[in-house]
Amino acid sequence: MFKINTISGIAMGGAFVAAVVAVLTFQRPPVDVIATGDPGVGMELLYNPPAVTKALGINQAPPALPAIDVGPPAGKAYKNVQVLTNVSVGAFTRLMVSMTQWVAPQQGCTYCHVAGNFASDAKYTKVVARRMLQMTIAVNTTYANHVGDVGVTCYTCHRGMNNPSQIWFSGNPPGAAAGLTQQGLDKDLPAPAINGSSLPSDPYTPYLLNNQPIRVSGSTALPNGNRASLENTEWTYALMMTYAQGLGVSCEFCHNSRAFNEWDQSTPQRVTAFYAEAMLRDLNSNYMVPLTPEFPAALRGPQGDVAKINCATCHQGVYKPLFGAKMAVLFPPLLGKGTAPPAPAPAAQ
Repeated sequence: MFKINTISGIAMGGAFVAAVVAVLTFQRPPVDVIATGDPGVGMELLYNPPAVTKALGINQAPPALPAIDVGPPAGKAYKNVQVLTNVSVGAFTRLMVSMTQWVAPQQGCTYCHVAGNFASDAKYTKVVARRMLQMTIAVNTTYANHVGDVGVTCYTCHRGMNNPSQIWFSGNPPGAAAGLTQQGLDKDLPAPAINGSSLPSDPYTPYLLNNQPIRVSGSTALPNGNRASLENTEWTYALMMTYAQGLGVSCEFCHNSRAFNEWDQSTPQRVTAFYAEAMLRDLNSNYMVPLTPEFPAALRGPQGDVAKINCATCHQGVYKPLFGAKMAVLFPPLLGKGTAPPAPAPAAQ
């Protein structure tokens, strides 16, 4: 009798644990269903109301300071102005105050500037901020095919934090479990970026940094240079999973569920995503990586690399950053007005 009761108790305990796990990991109905394709093709986006409420909470654009455009060019009024040279002192000051609110509300101006000598480049944060300002302008002026008329500001990524919450480093990300098999392929290392799956845990490095072709479907049966292997398919699917999580959508947001590889049956968002991939490679290779020597070791990844950008950095779980709030147009210098010509990317060290 004792053994039976013990076994029953263990079974009941196991059932209780399973129930708790189910409650904590699965989203319960009702869900909102939005059709994105013709009836019967299964092209639907599913939204859980609590998840939408959470996304709304972290994707609100802050109020903008009143516009002001008076005074001489900042490059003549102040020392060591290298980017916003022809921006008026009024617009320059407004943008600097706004950047402080977006990136360092706790520390204030001295997060980047030396007190009493704002022209000094002694702090690494000022050197990085200058390059990030150039990067923001480049996104708004060069990649309109992705950002459209929404654009980006420092707040798009930072959200009031010194370092954006959604960044990535090369190699196995923190929190990845120790894999038992295929460690050379970075598989079986469940990580949040790939939704805890056994797919490769770092799809960013080959695709969003090293410009490896993103391809699943081959056109020939024999290799003949065809890279669409099962291994590359798994890496591609891992990357697609990060896209879905970063935007809070499913595959059907870009693809037709009956013909994933067919461009002519895909949604317009697939083209937008295609341009995003080119943009991210550019930003990571030409803006972030060359800044590696500027960052202290404590802010670098396990392999000593600098933090880099992916879809989630801007999107933060929604299909458009800040649900499409047009912040950039409120700050003309971020659209390139009155700024110096784009500086070439510094050589990597």
